[in-house]
Amino acid sequence: MSKIAVYPGTFDPVTLGHQDLIQRAAGLFDSLIIGVAVSARKVPHYDAKQRVAMIEAVVSDMTNVSVQVYEGLTIDLARQVGAKAIVRGLRA
Repeated sequence: MSKIAVYPGTFDPVTLGHQDLIQRAAGLFDSLIIGVAVSARKVPHYDAKQRVAMIEAVVSDMTNVSVQVYEGLTIDLARQVGAKAIVRGLRA
C-alpha cells in the first residue's frame, strides 16, 4: 500500500520554507501531491497556472512529487487522491 500525502496551500509564491517542507515530506511519503488552492475569496498575486509552473520548477527532480490545482475542501482532495496524511508547515 502506497503512502500518499497532500501538501495544500496557495503558494503565492512558493517560498524557501515551502521548498524545505516539500523536500522533507517527499522523503517521508511514497507520493506527495502539492495541492494549489484556488479560492474566489482570495486575490493572489499569481494565477493558478503561474503558481503551478513555479512549483513544478522547484520539484522537477523529485519523481514522487506532483502538483495539481484544486477548489473546495482540502479533505475532499485528500480523499480523491487516496491520501493518508495532510502535510502542513508552522509559522511562529
